[in-house]
Amino acid sequence: MFLKGLQDKFKVKSGLKYLKEEMEKPPKSVAREQGITSIGCIVDVDNFQKAEAFYELIDEFDLRPNAIKIIGYKREYDKSSPYAIQMFSDKDLGWKGQIENGYVLEFLGREYDMLINYYEDDNLMMKLLSVKTRARLKVGLGAQDPKVNDLILNTPLNDFELFKSELKKYLKVLKEI
Repeated sequence: MFLKGLQDKFKVKSGLKYLKEEMEKPPKSVAREQGITSIGCIVDVDNFQKAEAFYELIDEFDLRPNAIKIIGYKREYDKSSPYAIQMFSDKDLGWKGQIENGYVLEFLGREYDMLINYYEDDNLMMKLLSVKTRARLKVGLGAQDPKVNDLILNTPLNDFELFKSELKKYLKVLKEI
């Protein structure tokens, strides 16, 4: 038990070091045409339980039914419990900032036109996933580190309707929709 705790502590330390190095690098550009056709969403399910609400963006932006990929973060969860979306947790942290979860690897295997970082907490796991995800445009909330996102919307986490309307407004300004 003691060794497991010590190992977890060193994994967090190596993850923080990896995150710091990645955030200092210039962002990798994604060669995709302008316009939103695919969206990735990283959602803090501990603080926002209605993660399925992001599927409303399919109708909002006239997307294909499979255009949105949602992955939820929960500090601790039971892998045998059914969830409407794919999940990852702190237990999935590996060495050197790797996230050892099949759902995360599948999520990272795709390129997105837009990544929505829907969380407010300064959390290592969600920031690692945000930094590793290849997306042309990264959108987040005001409480987040500005180095992670290209567009920051200052809306409360629990007011999804306001977030959705603000997102649509700014995407029109940027000529994405």
